[in-house]
Amino acid sequence: TGTNRDKDPEQFARYDLVVTSYGITRIDIDILSSYYFNYVILDESQAIKNPDSLIAKSVQDLKSRYRLILTGTPLENSTLDLWSQMSFINPGLLGPVKYFKEEFQLPIEKRGDVDKTRKLNLIIKPFIMRRQKSQVAKDLPEKFESVKFSQMTPEQEEKYEEVKSHYRNQILDTIEKSGIKNSQMLLLQGLTKLRQIANHPKLVEPEYGGDSGKMEDITYMIDAAISEGHKILIFSQFVKHLSLVKKFLEDEKIDFTYLDGSTKDRQGQVEKFQQNDDIKVFLISLKAGGLGLNLTKADYVFLLDPWWNPAIEQQAVDRAHRIGQENTVFTYKFIMRNTVEEKILALQKNKLKLASDLITTEESFIKKLTTDDISELLS
Repeated sequence: TGTNRDKDPEQFARYDLVVTSYGITRIDIDILSSYYFNYVILDESQAIKNPDSLIAKSVQDLKSRYRLILTGTPLENSTLDLWSQMSFINPGLLGPVKYFKEEFQLPIEKRGDVDKTRKLNLIIKPFIMRRQKSQVAKDLPEKFESVKFSQMTPEQEEKYEEVKSHYRNQILDTIEKSGIKNSQMLLLQGLTKLRQIANHPKLVEPEYGGDSGKMEDITYMIDAAISEGHKILIFSQFVKHLSLVKKFLEDEKIDFTYLDGSTKDRQGQVEKFQQNDDIKVFLISLKAGGLGLNLTKADYVFLLDPWWNPAIEQQAVDRAHRIGQENTVFTYKFIMRNTVEEKILALQKNKLKLASDLITTEESFIKKLTTDDISELLS
């Protein structure tokens, strides 16, 4: 790795193990593909979920006797993620990509076809070794998860209703004129805005001068947890939401560490939180901190907004609940009552029971919504 790396593949013969990054593999594929390895192992293999990406194409060119992939989230966006990873370890197993889309992706994601889901599971099952954390780490302390429901403040509710009415009329009008398929982008835009307002209207209107019921609950629980000596991981998928919590911490002179996609020294922030007892809070964006972090000093995890994919949510919680953790871990998921947040949770339960939630993502979730579902979400 690094700019001064030795690019001679002959040196590999002297070693048992060669470790590198996906980025370097993509850049140096001409060199790496000239060497015949015994094993090629992809860790966090969801990195190759897009079959058209350069990294997915590059790793396919690596030569080896055996191939293994390791991942906690084989599905992040759609069933196509699975095709890309299975095609790496077992080329041809799931057929060409066009066949896979017609045979599995469309029936499963659009029609919720249970038979196709079972068939896909039967094909891939012999090649998967799935181990639950309870089997691997038997001595881990307990983990408790609770939902913390918040109420909107009057000013926040007014803003929410205003945006909801605007999008409701626009979306239902578009469905009537152009069909449900052509309204998906508008629906996603509307749902995202409503979810942001449920957090805090400032996320969509920086000049908003009122408060937020959820923010009041979050700040109260931060104060309470710190006063009892707990260390807290705080996750949100909205960086703007983390910024509001950050401002509260700065105003209250509470020390914290911070990680989002733009953070350069990730490891430095992790070590600071792990080693300094005075730092009680770590703010983390979902995309930047969902994996690869060991934060066992935290015993509280706050999820500030609900996520479409429970596996990714679980990975966030597992930053704290992993080998090395000595305390019980408490997770609090903040949900705003009478908003799309609450309705999405209810809809998910009805719609996504398919094969242990084979897919639970923003895109596939929205594709499955009927006109009645949309009316209910925006009622």
